[in-house]
Amino acid sequence: QVQLVESGGGLVQAGGSLRLSCAASGRTFSTHAMAWFRQAPGKERDFVAAISWSGGSTDYSDSVKGRFTISRDNAKNTVYLQMNSLKPEDTAIYYCAATRWRPISRDSKEYDYWGQGTQVTVSS
Repeated sequence: QVQLVESGGGLVQAGGSLRLSCAASGRTFSTHAMAWFRQAPGKERDFVAAISWSGGSTDYSDSVKGRFTISRDNAKNTVYLQMNSLKPEDTAIYYCAATRWRPISRDSKEYDYWGQGTQVTVSS
Protein backbone atom coordinates (compact mmCIF):
# COMPACT_ATOMS: atom_id res chain seq x y z
CA GLN A 1 0.00 0.00 0.00
CA VAL A 2 1.29 3.45 -0.93
CA GLN A 3 -0.05 6.77 0.27
CA LEU A 4 0.70 9.89 -1.75
CA VAL A 5 0.64 13.49 -0.57
CA GLU A 6 1.10 16.36 -3.01
CA SER A 7 2.33 19.83 -2.13
CA GLY A 8 3.69 22.94 -3.81
CA GLY A 9 0.62 24.20 -5.60
CA GLY A 10 -0.45 27.82 -5.51
CA LEU A 11 -1.17 30.97 -7.46
CA VAL A 12 1.41 32.21 -9.96
CA GLN A 13 1.45 34.69 -12.82
CA ALA A 14 1.77 33.54 -16.39
CA GLY A 15 5.40 32.90 -17.25
CA GLY A 16 6.23 31.96 -13.69
CA SER A 17 7.35 28.66 -12.18
CA LEU A 18 6.23 26.21 -9.52
CA ARG A 19 7.62 22.93 -8.27
CA LEU A 20 5.18 20.28 -7.13
CA SER A 21 6.24 17.50 -4.79
CA CYS A 22 4.61 14.16 -4.11
CA ALA A 23 5.74 12.36 -0.98
CA ALA A 24 5.06 8.63 -0.82
CA SER A 25 4.80 6.39 2.20
CA GLY A 26 6.05 2.83 2.28
CA ARG A 27 9.29 1.04 1.51
CA THR A 28 8.36 0.03 -2.02
CA PHE A 29 8.41 3.48 -3.60
CA SER A 30 11.42 2.63 -5.73
CA THR A 31 9.46 -0.14 -7.48
CA HIS A 32 6.66 2.18 -8.57
CA ALA A 33 6.36 4.13 -11.78
CA MET A 34 5.00 7.59 -10.97
CA ALA A 35 2.96 10.09 -12.89
CA TRP A 36 1.29 13.46 -12.71
CA PHE A 37 -2.20 14.08 -14.04
CA ARG A 38 -4.29 17.23 -13.95
CA GLN A 39 -7.96 18.07 -14.03
CA ALA A 40 -9.37 21.47 -14.91
CA PRO A 41 -12.94 22.43 -13.93
CA GLY A 42 -15.47 20.69 -16.13
CA LYS A 43 -12.82 18.63 -17.91
CA GLU A 44 -11.50 15.09 -17.73
CA ARG A 45 -8.35 14.16 -15.89
CA ASP A 46 -5.43 14.42 -18.32
CA PHE A 47 -1.97 12.93 -18.36
CA VAL A 48 0.88 15.38 -17.74
CA ALA A 49 4.11 13.43 -17.17
CA ALA A 50 5.41 10.06 -16.00
CA ILE A 51 8.68 8.59 -14.81
CA SER A 52 9.82 4.98 -14.49
CA TRP A 53 10.80 3.40 -11.19
CA SER A 54 14.49 3.97 -11.93
CA GLY A 55 14.03 7.45 -13.37
CA GLY A 56 15.55 6.26 -16.61
CA SER A 57 12.42 6.76 -18.70
CA THR A 58 10.12 9.76 -18.82
CA ASP A 59 7.13 10.79 -20.89
CA TYR A 60 5.34 14.10 -21.29
CA SER A 61 2.15 15.29 -22.85
CA ASP A 62 2.65 17.50 -25.88
CA SER A 63 1.12 20.45 -24.03
CA VAL A 64 3.85 20.51 -21.37
CA LYS A 65 6.86 19.09 -23.19
CA GLY A 66 9.79 21.49 -22.96
CA ARG A 67 8.23 23.40 -20.06
CA PHE A 68 7.73 20.75 -17.36
CA THR A 69 10.26 18.30 -15.94
CA ILE A 70 9.44 15.23 -13.88
CA SER A 71 12.07 13.74 -11.57
CA ARG A 72 12.28 11.51 -8.54
CA ASP A 73 14.45 10.93 -5.50
CA ASN A 74 13.99 7.34 -4.36
CA ALA A 75 16.02 7.99 -1.20
CA LYS A 76 13.41 10.58 -0.19
CA ASN A 77 10.38 8.68 -1.55
CA THR A 78 9.47 11.80 -3.51
CA VAL A 79 8.60 12.66 -7.08
CA TYR A 80 8.72 16.21 -8.39
CA LEU A 81 7.19 18.21 -11.20
CA GLN A 82 9.10 21.36 -12.10
CA MET A 83 6.78 23.63 -14.06
CA ASN A 84 8.25 26.56 -15.96
CA SER A 85 6.76 29.10 -18.37
CA LEU A 86 3.35 28.49 -16.88
CA LYS A 87 0.27 29.44 -18.88
CA PRO A 88 -3.31 30.15 -17.74
CA GLU A 89 -4.36 26.89 -19.45
CA ASP A 90 -2.14 25.00 -16.98
CA THR A 91 -4.63 25.91 -14.23
CA ALA A 92 -5.94 22.69 -12.72
CA ILE A 93 -5.79 20.36 -9.78
CA TYR A 94 -2.63 18.29 -10.14
CA TYR A 95 -2.65 14.68 -8.96
CA CYS A 96 0.22 12.35 -8.27
CA ALA A 97 -0.25 8.66 -9.12
CA ALA A 98 1.71 5.44 -8.66
CA THR A 99 1.72 1.98 -10.19
CA ARG A 100 3.89 -0.95 -9.13
CA TRP A 101 5.89 -3.16 -11.46
CA ARG A 102 4.34 -1.62 -14.56
CA PRO A 103 5.90 0.55 -17.23
CA ILE A 104 4.99 4.20 -17.40
CA SER A 105 1.65 4.89 -19.02
CA ARG A 106 -0.53 7.79 -20.08
CA ASP A 107 -3.65 5.84 -19.08
CA SER A 108 -4.97 6.80 -15.66
CA LYS A 109 -6.51 3.33 -15.30
CA GLU A 110 -3.00 1.84 -15.09
CA TYR A 111 -2.32 3.63 -11.80
CA ASP A 112 -3.32 2.08 -8.50
CA TYR A 113 -2.65 4.86 -6.02
CA TRP A 114 -3.59 8.52 -6.10
CA GLY A 115 -2.96 11.58 -3.98
CA GLN A 116 -5.59 14.09 -2.96
CA GLY A 117 -4.39 16.72 -5.43
CA THR A 118 -2.93 20.20 -5.22
CA GLN A 119 -4.39 23.30 -6.88
CA VAL A 120 -2.32 25.23 -9.41
CA THR A 121 -3.72 28.54 -10.62
CA VAL A 122 -1.99 30.60 -13.29
CA SER A 123 -3.21 34.15 -13.73
CA SER A 124 -2.90 36.03 -17.01
